[in-house]
Order: sequence, then structure tokens, then C-alpha cells
Amino acid sequence: MDRNHRMEMQYDGTGLRGWAKQDGLQTVEGYLDEAFRTVLGHTPDLRVAGRTDAGVHARRQVASVLLPGEVDLHRLRRSLNALTPAGISVMDIRRAPAAFDARKDATSRSYRYFLCADPVVSPFWNGYCWQVYGYDLDLTVLARAAALVEGRHRFTAFTPTETEHVFFDRTVLRCRWTRAAGAALPGGGAATIATGAAARPSSRPTGMLCLEIEADAFLRHMVRTLVGTMVEVGRGERSLEDFERLLEGASREAAGATAPPHGLFLWDIKYGRGGRKRPPYQAAE
Repeated sequence: MDRNHRMEMQYDGTGLRGWAKQDGLQTVEGYLDEAFRTVLGHTPDLRVAGRTDAGVHARRQVASVLLPGEVDLHRLRRSLNALTPAGISVMDIRRAPAAFDARKDATSRSYRYFLCADPVVSPFWNGYCWQVYGYDLDLTVLARAAALVEGRHRFTAFTPTETEHVFFDRTVLRCRWTRAAGAALPGGGAATIATGAAARPSSRPTGMLCLEIEADAFLRHMVRTLVGTMVEVGRGERSLEDFERLLEGASREAAGATAPPHGLFLWDIKYGRGGRKRPPYQAAE
């Protein structure tokens, strides 16, 4: 008898064509399907919390999946990790309530996008950030632009015109720029960029910057287009007033370029009133 399970994963999106399986392309779901077929003899349906695009990484991805009740979860996890590329890791598989749906039950998702403002990028960061050296960004303006994103807006300007979405309103719970504090790899400490009197009026950034954004749900390319447009605001090529108007439902052509995918991470998924029920990386019991 099949029972519902919750599976947590991490993956490096470099060289992958995103989450969703596509014939002839290397995707996270495609690799997992092949691994499940080898171990179980069939491919179970995976309900994933958020579909990532080509080249986008995931620090935490959650899926719900029906598995045979008698399956050894420790052995299954080891087998899946042995049969998938090194850039895909199944961190945890455990029993879940019958009604658990990784997508529908998620109360929020958060992403982080990394920028490097230095003339040289560390080789450990090179595939995980967008180098913006020489753009002369104004950190205070960047912070103000991020603050404008919080709340409920119509994000038609920040998603492709050709889309399956029919509803474009999203509620952004948190949006801020931070300085990554000396992290050698994504996940280090950070300090919020000030917007008040303590902020330098035109401070040129150095080091690693990170956009942290949390919302009830996201549209395709939404975070990357927000980043690309905010970089234009930070360079003085677009005013804060113009950026604010984009959040009222402007067309895609009115916004800026879409930032490259390799700087973007699906960072966390929250469930239930208490938010995330346990930290990522916790092994199955």
C-alpha cells in the first residue's frame, strides 16, 4: 500500500534545464524519475513546492511523493543519491500525513539572489553570482527599491508575456538587500543594508550583495527580473518612482532585463502557522 512521504532536496542548477522533466534534456525531476524507476521499478509522481528554471539552484526544495509503505527510507535515500549526479542530493525522506501536498500546503517560499561588486570573483562564487563591478550601484536606492516590493502588487512587468499564469497578484512578505559577510559560499552571514540616516547617501558597494525575498508564491522569472530592474534603479538609469509604477501592473516591456539564472537560489519553503517545521539538512529518523 502506497503512503505519502515528504522528500527534501538540494541541487546545483549548473548545466541543468530546471526542475521539470523534458524529453532529451537534463533536469532534476528527470534524473530523479530514472533513479526511482531503477530502485522501485516505477516512477512515482512528485509534487514539488516550487519549479525552478534552467540554471537556478535550490538550497531547499520539498516534494510530496507516494511510496510503498514497506520501503526502507534510509536505503532509498542512499540509492537515489548514488544514481543521480553529484549536484543533486536527496537530504531527507520521511512519512507525511496523507493529505500533505508540498505545493499547495506551502505558506511561503523564499529566494536569494547574489551579486558580486568586486573586480574579481572568487572561483568558489563564480558560478553562483552575477558580477556587477563597475555598475556604480547606489546601495541606499537599492534598499529603497526593495522596500517598495513588499506588500501586494501586480507583477505583470516582471514575468514573460507568454505565460500560463492568469493571475499576477502576489504578496511579498519580505524583500531586502544585504551584504554577505565574508561567506566563501552561499549561506554565510549577512548584514542588512540601511535605508535611514545611518546609510551613506551614495555608497558604492564592494564584496557580495544578496537580495532576500519571501512571498506567498512567485511568477516565472519574477525574482530575476526584479533584480535586473533594481540594478538599473541602483545605477540611476531608472527612478524609484518609475520602479514603483511597474509594481502597479505595467507590461513586461516596461521593466528591465532579466538577471542571469546562476545567481538565484530557491532558499527555503515554509509550512504551517509555525513556519518551517524543521531545518533543512536534517536526516531521516
